[in-house]
Amino acid sequence: MNMIVTSASPSTANGATSMPNGTTRPQVRIVIVGHVDHGKSTLVGRLLHETGSLPEGKLEMLKAVSARRGMPFEWSFLLDALQTERDQGITIDTTQIRFRTNSRDIVLIDAPGHAEFLRNMITGASQADGAVLIIDALEGVRDQTRRHGYLLHLLGVKQVAVVVNKMDRVDFSAARFQEISDEISAHLNGLGVTPTAVIPISARDGDGVAMRTDRISWYKGPTVVEALDRLEPARPLEALALRLPVQAIYKFDDRRIVAGRIESGSLIAGDEIVIMPAGKIAKIKTVESWPVTPVAGRQGAGRSVGITLDRELFIERGDIIAHAGSAPRETRRLRARIFWLHNKPLAKGDQLLVRCGPKESRATVVAIEKAVDPGELSSSENKAIGRNHVGEIDISLSNPIATDPYTENPRTGRLVIEVSGRIAGGGLVLSVDAGQRAVPVDIVPVESALRPDERSARYRHNGAVVWLTGLPASGKSTLARALERRLFSNGGSPILLDGDTLRAGLNRDLGFSATDRSENIRRLAEVATHLARNGHIAIVAAVSPAREDRAAARRIADTAFREIHVATPAEVCEERDPKGHYKKARAGALASFTGIGNDYEAPQAAELVIDTSKRTVAEAADEIEQMLKASGVLFDEVVDLAANI
Repeated sequence: MNMIVTSASPSTANGATSMPNGTTRPQVRIVIVGHVDHGKSTLVGRLLHETGSLPEGKLEMLKAVSARRGMPFEWSFLLDALQTERDQGITIDTTQIRFRTNSRDIVLIDAPGHAEFLRNMITGASQADGAVLIIDALEGVRDQTRRHGYLLHLLGVKQVAVVVNKMDRVDFSAARFQEISDEISAHLNGLGVTPTAVIPISARDGDGVAMRTDRISWYKGPTVVEALDRLEPARPLEALALRLPVQAIYKFDDRRIVAGRIESGSLIAGDEIVIMPAGKIAKIKTVESWPVTPVAGRQGAGRSVGITLDRELFIERGDIIAHAGSAPRETRRLRARIFWLHNKPLAKGDQLLVRCGPKESRATVVAIEKAVDPGELSSSENKAIGRNHVGEIDISLSNPIATDPYTENPRTGRLVIEVSGRIAGGGLVLSVDAGQRAVPVDIVPVESALRPDERSARYRHNGAVVWLTGLPASGKSTLARALERRLFSNGGSPILLDGDTLRAGLNRDLGFSATDRSENIRRLAEVATHLARNGHIAIVAAVSPAREDRAAARRIADTAFREIHVATPAEVCEERDPKGHYKKARAGALASFTGIGNDYEAPQAAELVIDTSKRTVAEAADEIEQMLKASGVLFDEVVDLAANI
């Protein structure tokens, strides 16, 4: 990697630069991406010149070298330091450049645009707080441009400034600029990314880079330098929860030192910590370093430390140390949005090696969704993820790991996938199965004395979670009660878990914010899954309006989950209104009531869809019963189809 550093100012762990007067300047990491030959390196070279960031004599030296070679000087020569890059005329690695705007310290990552070098582009973008997407004004938006836009979305980059370069090739046409601006803005907006600016420039001549010129007098937005100056730095790492992945464990004198780098948060001797995924709790006895030890004072993100604990615990490489009460999730199941690099398409059932930080686990692809070619504008999806394509996958892990969703902690929310010892893909952790929480060292979970097959022999069915979701007053509870009575009458062991009933007890501490709704569903799913694992049929009746919350419940229950969408039309539900909630919501007395003040996200692939306005309760119960038989929950010989409700 070729690095040009313009100052020796020390960086803090917060991504800011310390100044002599004790103040700090925000540091923003920007990746610059675009189709090959659209002018990325030229723009970067010009930025260095326009911001006065070139080392003394550097420009003159390169001009002299170009003259000796009989080549016209190009701004891209400032970056293309490798001979192979000059010979091929393409950038093949990521290059980090530091320079300053009026209020920001910029770390600019120039990433390759050639399709063969997408691995390096991902490496660069995965480190970035924002991005510059460059487009050739003559060539316009290309497939590779769209692919890079999708990659930025994939890697969680939300701040994107678009630069339309080489405006001199289209005579600085405002109409051509607007055409490109409309096309790329529509593409990015479709991905949930709103461009911070779309800027017309000529990187070669300097128009729009640091100043507005007469040739773009029709443009009223910011220059490139001004757009960079407005980008926000990432949330300081020290403001996030403590995450210390274990790199090694050393025996030194009578001390057992656990070593690693603090990825986020901070720690100090005396802190109560938890080691995940085991969930064992201890206290930090000392913080060790070299050559002075022990270390006093709080140690923050970016510091490599060793710690000793107040008790002997089994710890291994890849474990994550966190503060008790804010631990990452232990899981054997996660959902990720990935970019696939392997020649062989990724398909359901494939075996992989998944790596989250230093921890790795063998894994199986359980499901694939939203598998698309990001270079296409088509919304069509495939059942496999091809090379250079993206998708969302559910992964089952052979060993538990501790991780965070990317939105909660980007340092521990990324993963890498290997196939046959070679990196085959990577991406973001979207959500994880809410697995084991931290438990005190003296608590040991106890398994049931009964085997699942013993229970199924008695009840004549397997354990299951039957999840009824739908608008309020759609008929969920009525159906759940009818199904419970029918299964019990046939000798089964059904247990009703009604959403309102649990909110009156177990979940009475929860409100109706998005976070509380998610936690409400998580608790319901955990209880239902525990019952299912012990041979019962847990019948859950809950509005559960968010699709992702229900997906999380499915991941918790795994193969035991059966989703039933009670799809009664909204107008019928409101007309019924047995509890008077719709009337209160219309009057403004119930904020965030689903169906009025809060949207309901209907299931896309439920095991069964029932409209209670078109079926009797008995008919609907019949359909549920048939579905449970067909999916292997109920045994045929025990079911009495003539049973009355």
